Amino acid sequence: MAKEGAQRAEETEQMIEKEGGKDAAEGSAAGSLRAGDTKEMRAVVLSAFGGLNKLRVSKKAMPEPQEGELKIRVKACGLNFIDLMVRQGNIDNPPKTPLVPGFECSGIVEALGDSVKGFEIGDRVMAFVNYNAWAEVVCTPVEFVYKIPDDMSFSEAAAFPMNFVTAYMMLFEVANLREGMSVLVHSAGGGVGQAVAQLCSTIPNVTVFGTASSFKHEAIKDSVTHLFDRNADYVQEVKRISTDGVDIVLDCLCGENTGKGLSLLKPLGTYILYGSSNMVTGETKSFFSFAKSWWQVEKVNPIKLYEENKVIAGFSLLNLLFKQNRGGLVKGVMDKLLNLYTNKKIKPVVDSLWALEEVKEAMQRIHDRGNIGKLILDVEKAPTPLVS
Repeated sequence: MAKEGAQRAEETEQMIEKEGGKDAAEGSAAGSLRAGDTKEMRAVVLSAFGGLNKLRVSKKAMPEPQEGELKIRVKACGLNFIDLMVRQGNIDNPPKTPLVPGFECSGIVEALGDSVKGFEIGDRVMAFVNYNAWAEVVCTPVEFVYKIPDDMSFSEAAAFPMNFVTAYMMLFEVANLREGMSVLVHSAGGGVGQAVAQLCSTIPNVTVFGTASSFKHEAIKDSVTHLFDRNADYVQEVKRISTDGVDIVLDCLCGENTGKGLSLLKPLGTYILYGSSNMVTGETKSFFSFAKSWWQVEKVNPIKLYEENKVIAGFSLLNLLFKQNRGGLVKGVMDKLLNLYTNKKIKPVVDSLWALEEVKEAMQRIHDRGNIGKLILDVEKAPTPLVS
């Protein structure tokens, strides 16, 4: 494996040298154009909050690493449900538009900022980015960058950070998953849902209850213990199998599912809200659907929590990283996850690859809950020709 890694690094260096040689060979006639090209890159730009028509691929100035940052030539980017909420402006304190969306990517280190240690040009890496990930080049602080195992592809690496760190921290850092416990996870066919299922399988005798659209059941039935249709009365189904309920509820839906999840908790059980996908009901932000979802959230009575010995929690990985400065904690989790990957205990599930120019179609697939695992923007992929 070390030999393969060395060969891969050598290939990367040769590729960089080749690109540099090709640039130099363009000739003086195209010299000014080439000089301009080296300072620009393709990126997905969100011109304003709203529907899919607010997204486009355009040229932007290429960033250069500041002190403590790495410059990464991006190969693949991850798409997450939070990206739909960002597009709609359906988040707290959204940044100003125009902006480049995206929070995770994988690629090759192309330059090092001052004081960066532990990385070299040519390293294969994956990274968290505070926006700007959906581009050919990104710069991000070294604390958010991790080396990719030799046998992990760029698409797998782009599918790894958000999903597996979120799943791991909810299960083990917040809910303290242990042998013999039970877990209910919504959207079991999605990227986080599949990561949760895989991580639960690393602990003996853990029962996983999952909800998902019925057309996904055949593909994911072996990843969970009990699988229910997302539109069915899963509360009664769970109680029929486990009369006491479950130890952990992982809720990415919000709305009426909050009360249902709390009702299913055993004493000393933990309910964790980590998303609110029920608030995204149309292509654009709808105040009515937003208000309706919040109206359906059961008002939590602290005295009732005390009497029933239940725990309610929230988890936001992006806030933990970029607002609460817990990059060191996340790095420790990534080390554990990469060890599990190396020992073939976990593996990212990639649903499909899309060109940057196909970002609208990819987003629509997430909106329709059509994906099993993670959707990836492949920076080097050409758009699929339309078939008449």
